[in-house]
Formats: sequence, C-alpha cells, structure tokens
Amino acid sequence: MAKILFVMTGADRLTLADGTQHPTGFWAEEFLAPYRALTAEGHEIVVATPGGTVPPADRASLTPEPVEAELAGIAALKDPVRLEDVSLADYAAVYYPGGHGPMEDLATSRPSAELIRATLAAGKPLAVVCHGVAALLATADDSGAWPFAGYRLTAFSNAEERAAGLADKMSWLLEDRLTGLGAEFSAGEPWASHVVVDRNVYSGQNPGSSEELAAKVVAALR
Repeated sequence: MAKILFVMTGADRLTLADGTQHPTGFWAEEFLAPYRALTAEGHEIVVATPGGTVPPADRASLTPEPVEAELAGIAALKDPVRLEDVSLADYAAVYYPGGHGPMEDLATSRPSAELIRATLAAGKPLAVVCHGVAALLATADDSGAWPFAGYRLTAFSNAEERAAGLADKMSWLLEDRLTGLGAEFSAGEPWASHVVVDRNVYSGQNPGSSEELAAKVVAALR
C-alpha cells in the first residue's frame, strides 16, 4: 500500500481583523474521516506541519468525547515531519484538512505552495477540505497568476462562515479569495456534504464533506 501525506496546520490561533486572536487549530472530523478510510485500505498516513510542530486540534471539534481519545492514540499526530523536508516522490497523494488554522499559516506557506504545485504537475490526488482549501492561495505568484484559475473548487462558504458567527470579524473570507483568483466556486447547501473533483484536485466544502471526499480519494488510489 501507499504512503499518504496529511499536511496540517501548526497554528492554534487565527488573527482577526481587529488584531485579536481566535482559538483554532485543525478540525478533528476532517482529519479523522480520511484517516480512518485510508488506513482501513492499508495506507500509511504521514503528517507534516510547518517546522514539524505538533498540530493543535480546535477544541470546538473535540465532541463527542471519544474523538479526543482517538486523536490521542494516533502516533502520526504526535511526531509530524517538517513540511520543509517533504519529498513528493515518497507519497501517492496529499491531503489538507481544515479548521481555521490553515488560514493563519498554510495560506502563505512557501514550502506548502511548492508541494501543491508539484502534486498538481505530477497528477497525484490533491485533496483539500473546508478551510484547508486556503493552502491553495499560497500558490499565486506576485503578479496574481494562480495555477488553480479556472478550476472548479469548493470550500467553507461565505454563507457557512456567516452562520458560524465569525464572518464579520475575519480579515478575509475564503470563498472571496478563491473567486477573486479565478476559481469557479461551487457552493452546496450549508453544512451538507458537497465534493467537487476537477482533474486531480478533490475539494470538500465543510466538515460533513470529509467522508465523501475520503471515499473519492480511496477510489482514486485503488
């Protein structure tokens, strides 16, 4: 079986428009659903973060109670590799879970951008979900040219951000940034599973899309 790289945030705070810090991290469901599906197929999961920081879970995502205990038992989360040291050649697919954390670090990460560009060029499955889609923003160059312009993508929508009560406090909204760079944004019903596949890019809208997204990646790897 193959190695699958999970690129995860190392940020436990999101800086809001007024400069205050909102607690965040990765969203547990968006890690666990693909982790379960891929390991059930016999694949090995390797976690990478900027600087090799242990990825923090968003405390709001740690319900029901068994979720936290399950995360605590996953060795890959305790000993991540440095994103800066990753070689795409070692992996069959790359996956970015969400939570607001990626908006703080992965949205501007040069090593992450280089990995994403390489994955796109290699034709290997590149899966992103919810706010993890923010990592794609880092691949835009100084002139505004973006390799995902014209791609159909989904991500946590403006409607969902407003419903969650954070939209008016944030410095920017993910849907706006994606469409501004030229993505063909596809929004499903708020909170419902919605997955879009365009070439080798697999995107999921929200936490509830994690299982469907995982199933499509599993099928692509068979």
